[in-house]
Amino acid sequence: MRIVNVLLCALPLMAAEPAGYKYWSASELHGMEKKLAGKLAGKNFASERTGEYGNHYTMVAHREGNGEAEFHENDADLFVVESGSATLTVGGKVVNPKTTAPGEIRGPSIEGGVTQKLGPGDIVHIPAKTAHQLTLNGSKQFTYFVMKVSGQ
Repeated sequence: MRIVNVLLCALPLMAAEPAGYKYWSASELHGMEKKLAGKLAGKNFASERTGEYGNHYTMVAHREGNGEAEFHENDADLFVVESGSATLTVGGKVVNPKTTAPGEIRGPSIEGGVTQKLGPGDIVHIPAKTAHQLTLNGSKQFTYFVMKVSGQ
């Protein structure tokens, strides 16, 4: 009986994390920033997916230059800024839009829209069907955690 009691008390300590649960430590994210900076190889952007969860996935993105204007038909973006600074232009229309993948449009810039300065700790939600673009405006780098949520 005594062994059964010991085993029953130990079960909660051996429990597995719930399906879909994930924790990212600040040091893990900082390590990913360094890893992605090493993957640029002449480009100004690198990213790595960190998890896939049904209708959404997560990734860490690192840029050392301006991004293209983007428009996602079905996906909303949630950005959590890890380091650096950038200006986000959101709304308006993508200039010279080109479809780059199903439901994905890119272009060199945005006409119209509003701007928001972003820095470490800032969080933004960009709904689907909303043009957006990140520019560094003199900043050397910008690293951010992204959650992409599909409406389909």
